[in-house]
Amino acid sequence: MDFIRRMDPFLLLSTLALAGFGIVMVYSASFPVGTERMGDPYHFLKKQAIAAGLGIALLVLAARMNYRYWQPLALPLLIASIVLLFLVFVPGLRQQIGGAYRWLKIYGFSFQPSELAKVALVIYLARSLTKKEGRMDIFTVGFLPFCVVLAILFPLVLKQPDYGTGVLFVAVVFLMLFVAGTPFRFLLGASLAAVPFLFYLAFKANYRWERIVTFLDPWKDPGGTGFQIIQSFLAFGAGKVFGAGLGDGKQKLFYLPEIHTDFIFSVIGEELGLVGVSVVIALFLVLVIRGFQSCFRAPDRFGTYLSLGITALIAIQTLLNMGVVTGLLPTKGSTLPFISYGGTSLMMNLMAVGILLNVHSQGVRSKNEGPDRRGGNGGAPLSGPGRR
Repeated sequence: MDFIRRMDPFLLLSTLALAGFGIVMVYSASFPVGTERMGDPYHFLKKQAIAAGLGIALLVLAARMNYRYWQPLALPLLIASIVLLFLVFVPGLRQQIGGAYRWLKIYGFSFQPSELAKVALVIYLARSLTKKEGRMDIFTVGFLPFCVVLAILFPLVLKQPDYGTGVLFVAVVFLMLFVAGTPFRFLLGASLAAVPFLFYLAFKANYRWERIVTFLDPWKDPGGTGFQIIQSFLAFGAGKVFGAGLGDGKQKLFYLPEIHTDFIFSVIGEELGLVGVSVVIALFLVLVIRGFQSCFRAPDRFGTYLSLGITALIAIQTLLNMGVVTGLLPTKGSTLPFISYGGTSLMMNLMAVGILLNVHSQGVRSKNEGPDRRGGNGGAPLSGPGRR
């Protein structure tokens, strides 16, 4: 009972509300696709519900498991993620969906290694930043090793292709390095050096360059490259304030591609209107705010960086998805956490929130019973992340 009392109810309830709402919206958005492709309007609903059940089990386990136990697992998890990312290119194991190789198909089950890699990267960063405390201003210690990790992960997800996940990796790493005290000149220098590489990537793949051009003027080719984002605009416009009604949206009737994954936020806008969109944004704000508060409640550095990384991971991916479907960012594959269809994503995000809940719980316990110094060199009490 003490464990339950120490949990953050706002973080837990906002997460469960988003996951439950996601199941409803996945069914609303996917039943035409399920009927057309699978012959079963409940196909995606059933798979998402099973993933939610497994994810909640992972959340409970992670919430009860002392977050410090993740510290020695950081490097093995990262290595395992890299191996799994390599395996998606092995014929017989990989599964192709929509021209992308992002999934492993094993004994009839699909698994997306990049979702595990996101969480593994955050745990690795938290462990490494904790160990390197006080030496982050040394280039070969506080910056170069993390660039090497990115140089391994980024090409693997880019090859799938999954440019959105690559952007997410870079954003989370740079944010955590900045908070940990890496000099800004290192981060700025790397960003400027990456500009020619990004232009090369844009020109190398015609579809990436077309997305940039479409972002600048989607109405230049409304029936071609601009079709997807224009249909998203129409969905939000049709929803107005209160929406067309749950299940009564029209854009999901094969007008808007990837409606139950990348563009599910458009369905929310059309069917539930400004009110529904505002509720979803409010739930994400509660989750993110409480997640960042866990940084300041954490009893040690590792807990602080772990909370920061997980919260940033969810927040940045949410902003990327919402930015794309509202036309504020160029179109790229990026799902909405907890809501978009995707079993691996839902399970990993729920497990990550479970870790956040444990950090909060341990912080409350440490405050009530005194600091717990079992975290080794990361066990010193800390009010929150700060720059020296």
